[in-house]
Amino acid sequence: MSGRSPAADAAARVADVFADQQQAFDAHPFPPAEERLAQLRALKRQLSRYQDLLAGAMGRDFGGRSPSESMMLDVLPTTLAINHAIAHLRRWMRPSRRATELLFLSNRLRVHYQPKGVVGVIATWNFPVYLSLGPLAAALAAGNRVMLKMPEQTPATNAVLKRLLAEVFDERQVALIGGELEDPNVFSSLPFNHIVFTGSPAVGRIVMRQAAQHLTPVTLELGGKSPAVVMRGYPLREAALRIAHGKGTNCGQICVAPDYALLPREQLAAFAAELKTAFARLYGPRAEQSADYTSIASQRQAARIAALLDDARAKGAEIMPCGEVSDPRRLPLHLVSGCTPEMALMREEIFGPILPVLPYDTLDEAIAFIRARPRPLALYCFGHDAAAREELLRRTHSGGVTINDWGWHAVNHDAPFGGVGNSGIGSYHGVEGFRELSHARTVFKRHRWFPIDLFYPPYGGLVQRLALKFFIGRGDAALKP
Repeated sequence: MSGRSPAADAAARVADVFADQQQAFDAHPFPPAEERLAQLRALKRQLSRYQDLLAGAMGRDFGGRSPSESMMLDVLPTTLAINHAIAHLRRWMRPSRRATELLFLSNRLRVHYQPKGVVGVIATWNFPVYLSLGPLAAALAAGNRVMLKMPEQTPATNAVLKRLLAEVFDERQVALIGGELEDPNVFSSLPFNHIVFTGSPAVGRIVMRQAAQHLTPVTLELGGKSPAVVMRGYPLREAALRIAHGKGTNCGQICVAPDYALLPREQLAAFAAELKTAFARLYGPRAEQSADYTSIASQRQAARIAALLDDARAKGAEIMPCGEVSDPRRLPLHLVSGCTPEMALMREEIFGPILPVLPYDTLDEAIAFIRARPRPLALYCFGHDAAAREELLRRTHSGGVTINDWGWHAVNHDAPFGGVGNSGIGSYHGVEGFRELSHARTVFKRHRWFPIDLFYPPYGGLVQRLALKFFIGRGDAALKP
């Protein structure tokens, strides 16, 4: 018996695992491509083997989640991410040739990508497999050792993942920490060589402050209020179906879900009717009875969603449920109109089956509305007018964009995924993920006969004066101090 509390024992164990991984990395700091590929292939095999157990566990953790949705949203994207890393890793690892300045012509300049060391990955509950094993795959591809901090809200999934990983990885390579760690700050305050965090902006700020104590670089994927802009001339039925799918998938508990919709003022009523029809097409008239509709993940989350609706109703909003309401954790999509800035659902990321719908008269007005708010993780543009689409994209900022649909940019792994401003820092997926979790080390090699001593003191020689004049030009003698 240690004589310590369970919380203290858990914290001590986490510190020991971190120390072991540090020591193991110091002993083997640059694993070759063959070793990294073997790790990625082992992870992929385990994911395939455990897919049914994972889907069942996620269903239990959510209190109801379609196995097909778990496969499509968690298992499939993770597999695609691993496949992409396997296919491109050797090319990513090659030193990158760079051009020297003209001043140093004939010398050689390269960038080598080194593993950073021990990477901490902090996953969140809405996609417990993809948002843990996806960053894990990127970190392994970059040659790192990894500690995964899983959310306490997904104990069944955590248990399956722990078993899955333990069969192929020693804890000195990959370790999973679950709900046994009562204080998550114990994990994020460790002196990792990099931290990848997925979650809310509020918690992201805490993680960043703790990482700053050790000057640990961070990748923060934080979500935000992602707008869907429906332009004049775009078929409302199609826009409504795509947006209903974005808000119904995982019951809207997705960082890149459309958070609110902007529509031409004269189309609000027609869009509301189309949205209700589209939601019924996807999940039937009673979504709570559909095996394809995911539950709100917890009573606490359901209470938060209900509070957002109550606040909007009390402040004058009109609320239209897109189906029967009987179970607070199986809530159908709710369309909210008449929204005002003081309503909580216009200030907070909704992360659930609520869609505020706001009117605009001109595209300039819609753009101004988006620009007046923190930069979102995603932006969705529904329109066939190429010039208008380009205007929207040119004048707004977001982490990523999908045109005429929602979310699909996030699961294409040859492109970076990440936020901007309030919606995140850094990016991962593809080569950007590999480089994010590597140290880009510049290596300059001087040619044996290069006359570098021409730039040594004493200064003022002819070559130095000619070089300065060539690169900088003449100063303005008329300027007075």
